Amino acid sequence: MSHDQIINNAAVAKARILVVGDVMLDRYWFGDVARISPEAPVPVVKINRQEERLGGAANVARNAAALGASTALLSVVGADEAGSSIQRLLAESNIQAHLHEDEVLDTIIKLRVIGRQQQLLRIDFETPPSQNVLADKLARFHTLLPDCDLVILSDYGKGGLTHIESMIAAANALHIPVLVDPKGDDYARYRHATVLTPNLAEFRVVAGSWQSEEEFRSKAEALRKSLDLTALLVTRSEAGMTLFSAEGVVHQATVAREVFDVSGAGDTVIATLGVMLAAGKSLDDSVALANRAAGIVVAKLGTAVVLPEELWCE
Repeated sequence: MSHDQIINNAAVAKARILVVGDVMLDRYWFGDVARISPEAPVPVVKINRQEERLGGAANVARNAAALGASTALLSVVGADEAGSSIQRLLAESNIQAHLHEDEVLDTIIKLRVIGRQQQLLRIDFETPPSQNVLADKLARFHTLLPDCDLVILSDYGKGGLTHIESMIAAANALHIPVLVDPKGDDYARYRHATVLTPNLAEFRVVAGSWQSEEEFRSKAEALRKSLDLTALLVTRSEAGMTLFSAEGVVHQATVAREVFDVSGAGDTVIATLGVMLAAGKSLDDSVALANRAAGIVVAKLGTAVVLPEELWCE
């Protein structure tokens, strides 16, 4: 390990990240496909292996912890078997779990059936959390906030970030940076965040379509200013990512050698960005490292993570 890598790892180890948002359990059923069903024109998958992985905000936390940061996760789960699995996986990933159990909530599950290394089907199970448990979670957020260096709000549109405006305001009051992975068409609720990280499709929902790169950049800068963001980072799949800030526009070309699975790539981007900012790196350098991490993780199957030796040695 080089001297620079030792220094980088030491800085990351001191970073304290608080992730808040919608958590889910990603289940994978792997099998062989040898025939078509006689009942309908669909493949018959003979399952031979099953896996469970952290999804949603839990995958963001998993990515931050994998890089070596001290990571805490605040969220809501159901009082069910899937919630217990999330608790176990968080402990295995060395993540400090602050999970509020909701008796009327079914923990979100995304079940993917994989055959011949391709996703054939995804089945979702979910219900929205109750207002009482969300209020308890907000109170816990205020307790945890002073002990972190940076907050990541991972919005999957499942109701877990109902009080996001209050969370952003509280973090701003303590001068703690807030990164938000947005969802939906109402970005006003993300006003005053430090960095917003929509992908291209999410950005188009709120900004509308464009006909040229110049028009795209104009719309992005207008959105950044209207929401009073320090920066807007638009991830653009195979085209890389573009950062908009008061200092100007910086584009990072993609570094992916092979795209195998984009599941969870946005989680990796915001987690890496947050960890590097908390470790003291500049915004531009943090974006460059997040882009590198994205290029590594899309070459892996499913919701995966990037390890420090992969990030520093690429």
